[in-house]
Amino acid sequence: MISEIAQFSIKPGMEAQFEQGVAQAKPIFLRARGCHGLNLLKSIEEPSLYTLVVSWDTVEDHMVHFRESADFLEWRRLVGDCFAAAPKVGHASTVL
Repeated sequence: MISEIAQFSIKPGMEAQFEQGVAQAKPIFLRARGCHGLNLLKSIEEPSLYTLVVSWDTVEDHMVHFRESADFLEWRRLVGDCFAAAPKVGHASTVL
């Protein structure tokens, strides 16, 4: 199991719209091959900064099966207008 960790800088005033978009997209992620769940974290110090953590079976499930699907386009349609900058995305595995 791996974690996709995506950081989003959101345009000021669009935080509620972004949160609503992620909530609407949750079923899209959950039906994706290899997805086991997600959490959205909001920075306390920087309220326009969010971190999305998605649990996947493999990096390929995220980068190929999801990112190359119509569901990914729907995800971006729901939240893309809220981005102040391109998201920073990486993957991590649990070591402890």
